[in-house]
Amino acid sequence: MSREKLVAMAERTIAHNKAGTVHLTESVTTIPASNYFDPERWQREVDMIFKRVPLLLAMTAEIKEVNTYKAIDVVGMPVLISRGADGVARAFVNMCSHRGAQLVDPGVGTARRFACPYHNWTYNQEGDLVGVFKQDDFGQLDTSCLGLTQLPIAERAGLIWVTLSPDSKLDFDAFFAGYDEMLEFCDFASMNHFGTRILAGPNWKISFDGYVDFYHLPILHKNTFGPDMSPDALFHRVGPHQRVTGPRGNWAKLEGRPTSEWPESVLTGGVWSVFPHGSIAGFEIEGHKIYQVARVFPGATADESVTYLDFISTAPKTEEFIEAANKQIAFLENVVRDEDYATGLKIQRTVKTGAKKVLHFGRNEGGAQYVHGWLDALLVTADEDLNELFRNGIDAGRITNY
Repeated sequence: MSREKLVAMAERTIAHNKAGTVHLTESVTTIPASNYFDPERWQREVDMIFKRVPLLLAMTAEIKEVNTYKAIDVVGMPVLISRGADGVARAFVNMCSHRGAQLVDPGVGTARRFACPYHNWTYNQEGDLVGVFKQDDFGQLDTSCLGLTQLPIAERAGLIWVTLSPDSKLDFDAFFAGYDEMLEFCDFASMNHFGTRILAGPNWKISFDGYVDFYHLPILHKNTFGPDMSPDALFHRVGPHQRVTGPRGNWAKLEGRPTSEWPESVLTGGVWSVFPHGSIAGFEIEGHKIYQVARVFPGATADESVTYLDFISTAPKTEEFIEAANKQIAFLENVVRDEDYATGLKIQRTVKTGAKKVLHFGRNEGGAQYVHGWLDALLVTADEDLNELFRNGIDAGRITNY
């Protein structure tokens, strides 16, 4: 069924290419400029979006082996993701039950046990408290109640999502809406990890708007890869997520061939946008595809964001490919930092002047319109209604040329 959806997306892309049309929304949309700097709005987004919905925090490739872990701080929450001896990935608050010390610093590593650096309380990969330093002197404890605080986690398609609320009742399947099943065809689970870059940027929405926007590609990136890019885009919506395809690429290779012979390498092309903060795009290096997995998080204030760029590929970790990959990674890092985010930081300053009360998103910018529609919907949805929202979707307006 998921492959049939990929085929349908490809057929729609080919049809638009032949007709010379693009995905257009019903009308131009305006967004209050204050949405990008108002501290109250920003705090609501942190609390009602980033602390309630599943976040793409890791890739299988980062913790592929048993007894490996990744620690990451997200909107004030220290998260520890570990893969136990049973191969299962689990997520916890990175916090000792004794006096609250952080067990491990951000990063990836290998550990059969997590020992608190403060008083050496020790936990296993399943989060159980298995050792208390000088327990006889400490006093009686019910260690069964003192394990690490678990967080909801889902590992799908070689990607790992975590919900920051321990008590969340959000249904992962309702959130994914089948998008995870389509991502399976990208084969991320078998890939190797080739590097991480961390970039500072403007308000997280200014940063993320660019990841669902082809309109700027030939203009902003005119000195890098822009001359080969089209500003036109097609948005394929799946639940709150959307895949973006363009008029160029390998789509013409599919014409005249039975759909049963259409290769997944072509069917999975384009940019995979993962709500509310992720974007996955593929690039070719020496005959291998390498993917940039970008995740944008709110920073310490409404004016800041933190972006993690991770790079994964099916290529083996040979010296030759690592060298080629590092060149591509450096190029992509420079594009994001020196073009996208340099522009975004200037936008962050201009929107705060009050000179313009709204920003405009055109009919051809349906990707950003859809993201902002979902953000607004989440801000007025109670916890108990989240599953219904994700199952039923939002009223995104009528789409023409869809």
